[in-house]
Amino acid sequence: MKVALWSLGLVAMLMATSMSAGSAQTKAAVQPSDKTLDQRIEQQMKADASLKKYDIDVSVSDGIAKLTGTVATDAERTRAARHAKISGITRVDNQIVVDASAATTGTAGMLEGKAKQAVETTKHAAGTAVDKTKEGLSKTGEVITDGWITSRVHARFLGEDLLKESGINVDTDNHVVTLKGTVMSAAGRARAVEIAKTTEGVHQVIDRLTIGPKPKS
Repeated sequence: MKVALWSLGLVAMLMATSMSAGSAQTKAAVQPSDKTLDQRIEQQMKADASLKKYDIDVSVSDGIAKLTGTVATDAERTRAARHAKISGITRVDNQIVVDASAATTGTAGMLEGKAKQAVETTKHAAGTAVDKTKEGLSKTGEVITDGWITSRVHARFLGEDLLKESGINVDTDNHVVTLKGTVMSAAGRARAVEIAKTTEGVHQVIDRLTIGPKPKS
């Protein structure tokens, strides 16, 4: 009789151990991954009207949730940590910074920043397009080469009263114009440089002009 009772006790013990092991395996099997926990916490943050305007970053590793970002009040910081304490999280590492100015730089601030960035990008693109047009084609559709610039500067000198009786040599290299020779006055010299600088495609003007009568050939 004692042997029978002992046998029944042993069987019951083995069954309890087996059930306990099975329960532990079941719990291990349903334990959500860090990525899943991360997503669940972020969803709770976004669903919270007082927190969704902030850029709070959630990172889960080995069941530990790390929170970073900026909020306006201590209460919001605590609220964020509370959302992170979900099933599967063993500890919350709350590194969120409290800054009162964050209240005005939430969603509205981010949208304003993106708008400004878009405007700056458009301005830059427009400026680049203008530069390329200046270097590539003239207003009349001609290709702007060094030879084209030289001819254009010479043509613009013609008919200028301040440049009469002048002997100006124009040389262009890689869109840089060098002026050599003589002009009759300081005003004529300044006018020659101005004309060269305002010619399409010109990047720089090197002035080597001298004031004096045109050399006799």
